[in-house]
Amino acid sequence: MQEASDSDPTPAVTRLREQPDWGYLFREFYEMYRHSSAGGSTKIRSHQRTVRETLSKVLDSDPPLQFEKPDHKPVCAHLKRALDEGRLERTATVIRAIESVQHQLSWRFGYEKLPRGLSQKYAYAELMGPTGPAVSDGLILGLVLFAPKCTYPAHSHDGITESYFCLSGSVSENDDGVFAPGSLIFNPPGRNHRITTGEHEPSLLAYAWTGSKERLAEPGMKFSRLKKPKT
Repeated sequence: MQEASDSDPTPAVTRLREQPDWGYLFREFYEMYRHSSAGGSTKIRSHQRTVRETLSKVLDSDPPLQFEKPDHKPVCAHLKRALDEGRLERTATVIRAIESVQHQLSWRFGYEKLPRGLSQKYAYAELMGPTGPAVSDGLILGLVLFAPKCTYPAHSHDGITESYFCLSGSVSENDDGVFAPGSLIFNPPGRNHRITTGEHEPSLLAYAWTGSKERLAEPGMKFSRLKKPKT
């Protein structure tokens, strides 16, 4: 395995078979998308199948893993609590797999400009995608962590189908109900969505993005104004 020095910006590179903890984590993602309910929705069922089939192909190829220097954001002060709470839920096996690799995660913001205060209450860590750590040009998987009392502003993803799995805590999207651990939130391409969290506990979500290679390589993350429903 290559090791990057502090003066060398090149990420350390290995293969998935050499990092079994990462392989177990991706198997947990596969099982989430295999056993979770689609609620009778053909669109959600199709998305689940796409995630599983694409992930299976990536794992069979034994992709390279390229690790950047681990990075933490202020919201990571809530990560231990989020993981502790997740161990009590039906998502416990996913939580334990995350704990095994958490020292290798690089947490990011993903936006050039964040709304006021959001830098203290939000960050995401990519697990698989065009830039790694597990290299894939057809699927992006990751984690997103929210602090209590967080409002993640309205945004959308052109050409990208997105789903979230709530792993711990609870969230609301567009004020359409409350999603507890084990729940799947589905956002088709172009759907504006805004996320809020509860007052007392952080929320940890897993996410998957599917779309064309071109869109996944340049997702163009930006916030937008959520339109009010017509009355």
